[in-house]
Amino acid sequence: MKRITRLSALSAGLALAAAPALAESIKVGVVMTLSGSAAVLGEQGRDGFLLALEELGGRIGGLEAEVVVVDDELKPDVAVNRARELVESHKVDVVIGAMYSNVQMAITGPLTEAGVFVLSPNPGPSALAGAGCNPNFFAVSYQNDQPDEVVGAYVSDKAARVFLIAPNYQAGKDHLTGFKRTYTGEVAEELYVPLDQMDYSAELAQIAAAAPDAVYAFMPGGLGVNFVRQYRQAGLEAIPFYSTFTVDEVTLPAQKKDAVGFYSGGDWAPDLDTDKNRAFVAAFEAKYDRVPASYAAHAYDAAYLLDAAVTAVGGDLSDKDALRRALKAADFESVRGEFAFGPNHFPLQDFYVTQVAERPDGKFQTQIVEKVLEKPVDAYAAECPMK
Repeated sequence: MKRITRLSALSAGLALAAAPALAESIKVGVVMTLSGSAAVLGEQGRDGFLLALEELGGRIGGLEAEVVVVDDELKPDVAVNRARELVESHKVDVVIGAMYSNVQMAITGPLTEAGVFVLSPNPGPSALAGAGCNPNFFAVSYQNDQPDEVVGAYVSDKAARVFLIAPNYQAGKDHLTGFKRTYTGEVAEELYVPLDQMDYSAELAQIAAAAPDAVYAFMPGGLGVNFVRQYRQAGLEAIPFYSTFTVDEVTLPAQKKDAVGFYSGGDWAPDLDTDKNRAFVAAFEAKYDRVPASYAAHAYDAAYLLDAAVTAVGGDLSDKDALRRALKAADFESVRGEFAFGPNHFPLQDFYVTQVAERPDGKFQTQIVEKVLEKPVDAYAAECPMK
């Protein structure tokens, strides 16, 4: 099968898994976008998970971990086929993934219907948080709207008119919905662009013509790299730039000084002051020679969450109800500090506004400016029938 990497964590070196799985093993599928312009997000998620697994000695809850990494290619149909192969050929117990909401929505049903637990290290679609919540799905990240709610609340007393822009897919709509939920000013204009668009000259001209007090963008990955560069080139830096997942640790190596001073919102930053986070950031940078992003932090947490849950059930993966309860208990040390799941299996955690800065070593990262929301319940949890 193309674009599949078999990894068996037999040692810190993560040797290839050619031998059949032992009875004492747990089989984990890792579904990430690992090709195309969005690959940098998937690489962060994959590497964050594998770093935690290495720290755990290649074992999860005392069981040898057999890991199969697959590339979803950011194509829902491809992702569904890879998910089926994980179930039918590899007999996985758990899947860590995906990176994008459209892929998450495509694979969650087939996986959970097969009895597989899904731990999301990034997307938290509204459809899985409310009436469509799923007993076997756990968002280890956030609900998609929440980082934007942070920025909307923060900007409300700073900008009377804001111009909104996002790609035209589920997450783009969720993120702008979140911003509008807490923003109390006027929306100057709301634009949606194709997910693969790279030239924003027309949109930047519209922003200049609208003359808003601020711009709010959700433009992840390569979209953000081009948008921020072109924003500076268009001479729009006098208009304050707020965003989520547009200026972060996956885009900053390319954006560099173009992004300095721009704002974002989220549940984590590399300078978050917890012992676990300091250790994680140091270990990630030492191993991969780059600054971790939230995608890596969430996947790292997912590994420790799973380890704690499997430990709690004594390695008995056959008792799915017990494992589900153990996952929901979230009895692990998160890089984010205090962490718990709400009734819909989405986190209860703090959220911050961050700002891009250049470090003394010349690298760029987001840094916390202010904690804005304290352990909010997402807007869809009340619709979830789980208790």
